[in-house]
Amino acid sequence: MGHHKLERFAENLTFPNLFQVSYEMLKEQGFGLRGRWREYFGNGNPITLELGCGKGDYTVSLARIHRDRNYIGVDIKGARLWRGAKTSNEEQMGNVAFLRTRIELINQFFAEGEVSEIWITFPDPQPKKEFKRLTCERFLGYYKGFLAPGSPIHLKTDSKELHDYTLGEVIPAGGYRVEYATDNLYALDADQRPDIPSLREAQMTQTFYERMFLAEGKPITYIKFYVS
Repeated sequence: MGHHKLERFAENLTFPNLFQVSYEMLKEQGFGLRGRWREYFGNGNPITLELGCGKGDYTVSLARIHRDRNYIGVDIKGARLWRGAKTSNEEQMGNVAFLRTRIELINQFFAEGEVSEIWITFPDPQPKKEFKRLTCERFLGYYKGFLAPGSPIHLKTDSKELHDYTLGEVIPAGGYRVEYATDNLYALDADQRPDIPSLREAQMTQTFYERMFLAEGKPITYIKFYVS
């Protein structure tokens, strides 16, 4: 393990807005903030999750734009989460938190109706393991358990396979509603773009990996849809 990783893991323990719960502790005690996240944030503002948030740059960027919303970035990689946790603490961003866990356990951290929006940004497309894709029916079932009625899910990815799988298989099979979908987000000129605020955000806000993909000339896809 690299020296920098060890340093980051140690510093992660000092961040008050980064929550790390072992599977054993979760099984024995549950998660104390489940159903009480608004108490943690100290307000009743809507909560947005970014799943597979990596370095947390998307979470932090959205939280800077919308101070009237609370944002929680979720990932299993502590060395990556360190960046977003450190930045949000240095900037004293009271509307940002991070959660280190596997997405398979996500419904253990949020209660029914507690979340108002989900962003899934550049997840591993899992080409050989459909059951691990973050938009497969198994995971959507978890999300339904804590999403408030009428809450959107956004999928932003460079993977045409994941985009087509979600749009062409999962959404029709589940009878879910699509508000907007494009297979080339940045090919849209301002006069072609529908007046959807989240679509503008999707173009304005870029992750570390997204900038890499764009530099390689890869088209970025986007879907906004509803499961409830």
